[in-house]
Amino acid sequence: MSKKRLIKTSKCRFCRMGAESVDYKDTQSLLKLTTSQGKIFSRKRSGNCARHQHSVKNSVMRARFMALLPYVV
Repeated sequence: MSKKRLIKTSKCRFCRMGAESVDYKDTQSLLKLTTSQGKIFSRKRSGNCARHQHSVKNSVMRARFMALLPYVV
């Protein structure tokens, strides 16, 4: 029986773009990093590095507080 291998990217998407931080007003990219229920994907699932995952967490929290993203879908 063969095991499925995960496709591993070399860098996170924000490192590849050269982004310093994640903008909380960019809701389209933040929606890609959350589940259909509104939970944030883990580092393993999203492929982000630790620095940008922390920035994504803060950006999602700010976007939710500013009512740009819903808390629960």
